[in-house]
Amino acid sequence: MILFSEAFKLTEAVRDPVWHHIYLTEALMNAAASPAFRRLWKIQQLGPTSLVYPGATHTRAAHSFGVYHVALRLLSTLCEKDADQWVTRQGCASFLAAALFHDIGHFPYTHSLKELPLKDHEDLSSSLILSEPLKTLIAKTGADPEQTAAIVSHQNTADDETRFFRILLSGVLDPDKLDYLNRDAYYCGVPYGIQDTDFILSRLKPDKQKGIYLDSASLMSIEHVLFSKYMMYRAVYWHKYVRIATAMMKKTIFAALKKNVICPEELYSLDDSSIFTLIGSKNFEEKFCAEQLEKHSLFQIIAEIPFDENNSRHTELENLEKRTAAEIKLAEAAGTKLCNLLIDIPERISFESNLWISGENCPFSSSSTVFTPDTVKAFTQNLRIIRLGLCREEASEQRIKKLKSEFEALLGSSAHKTFPSNSQSSAPQQVSASRKLER
Repeated sequence: MILFSEAFKLTEAVRDPVWHHIYLTEALMNAAASPAFRRLWKIQQLGPTSLVYPGATHTRAAHSFGVYHVALRLLSTLCEKDADQWVTRQGCASFLAAALFHDIGHFPYTHSLKELPLKDHEDLSSSLILSEPLKTLIAKTGADPEQTAAIVSHQNTADDETRFFRILLSGVLDPDKLDYLNRDAYYCGVPYGIQDTDFILSRLKPDKQKGIYLDSASLMSIEHVLFSKYMMYRAVYWHKYVRIATAMMKKTIFAALKKNVICPEELYSLDDSSIFTLIGSKNFEEKFCAEQLEKHSLFQIIAEIPFDENNSRHTELENLEKRTAAEIKLAEAAGTKLCNLLIDIPERISFESNLWISGENCPFSSSSTVFTPDTVKAFTQNLRIIRLGLCREEASEQRIKKLKSEFEALLGSSAHKTFPSNSQSSAPQQVSASRKLER
């Protein structure tokens, strides 16, 4: 049996408001002082969410320590239940390093750069793990940098042990999710993401091929995680003004990439501050969106239409180039510049799980759970809302009326909400305290 107190000298402590004390080896603490990891201190975990929830200023670095902590507890529990029959000490060290450094390639400003023609952040993390000085620092922890990188990146081939660790790090009850749901709820001041982590870890059992599994009496653990994820998306991650802020940055970067004003390599090493500096140094029309965002002057939402996956006009706009073409059409019809409006469509999301349920001898999605396919579909439909945003200085009553009509015609659907123009609303242009609490 691998005894973690003997195999790993966890002498360094990090104080954390979520998990209290997080213990690491001296070598891991040294690796966490590397330039690649230090960048994470300057990237907020939830990006523009702090405009709506002022407490949400926690960083990717704090989250990474939390993921490592949960991974350490998970691995210790599974080794006590005979996982040590097929894992090695070096493999365990590689898994813990992967947990700590899984996000070092993450983009700034949370998921604003998602869907853009860029490398996956997991692949960027893997490359950084294999680059100096981090490669040598990880090797000094007792880990194999190659295995650590393979656990993080899903594109590499893997042996049985590496595949086992990869499944542990990425799944419905993975350390990443157990930390960010708890941490994000804590810092946002909402109860929705809090998990019974002790109970979950106590019920998990190891399997060499499947990674982990649960018995049927523990179905509620998965249900709680999935429902918490839904509630956090509804209240926090996809709050309408968080969506608009995210879309403003995405529109800016997509335009810069398409116009070759910015190349992908310029983005990979940025943080939440330097991304605005880079944009500010360039000359292109759409930078206006980022400039407004930096001032906390979010676009006004003037129409909302539920996304219909059976409507081809809706699904076509999931393509960013076609979405831009639609924005051009709307801007011309309303007599305004392209940089003054945007269409936001949340990306596809899943609430399904293939975690094995031993008592029912089937995956979770086929078990006796209340998360039936119809329930999962209803969750997704309820979250995905197409929104039309407009610069507040351009939001005259006449222009809003025109844009709403054109937007409905474009999508073949009726908007179910129209927001008042500036002349009808006393809300300031910057995000106000009253709007921060609006759901």
